[in-house]
Amino acid sequence: MIATETRPATRLSPLVAGIRSAMEIQADWAETAQLVAEELRRHLPAPDVLTAAQRLGSPDDYCAHNLHVEPDGSFSIIALVWRPGQITRIHDHVTWCVFGVIQGVEHEELFDADCNLIGRSENRVGDISGFAPPGDIHRVHNTGEQTAISIHVYGTDVTRIGSSARRYYD
Repeated sequence: MIATETRPATRLSPLVAGIRSAMEIQADWAETAQLVAEELRRHLPAPDVLTAAQRLGSPDDYCAHNLHVEPDGSFSIIALVWRPGQITRIHDHVTWCVFGVIQGVEHEELFDADCNLIGRSENRVGDISGFAPPGDIHRVHNTGEQTAISIHVYGTDVTRIGSSARRYYD
């Protein structure tokens, strides 16, 4: 028998309130991403924001777990779980994005509009990053030996549109 664990929504209440406050400023996307990054830095949850089963991930591909969707659709909070070796395609986004690592290490590669590699970073537990289109073309993968987990905040309801990716680059 598989035990089903649930997590109370109140666990994210300080983060959700902080994001709401940041969005009330009605800044452009780049500034909003920075304001939301400050809130995520202040209120980055621990891995136990996910159930033990969710933290395992999937052997097939990285997993996304919806943690919060703002009722008006203005933002979503998603947890991504990456087993070792899992990778995204090179992509950009439909809106601003902020992410913070809560377990493991995520390797990120940044690209210019012609898909030339322009930067790399190793994002470790507690690292926070935010960006907005244009200039948001990247690929993320887990190059470590431990499952990696990150919290992503997007400036839209990604459950409604199906993905945060605007385009994929092959």
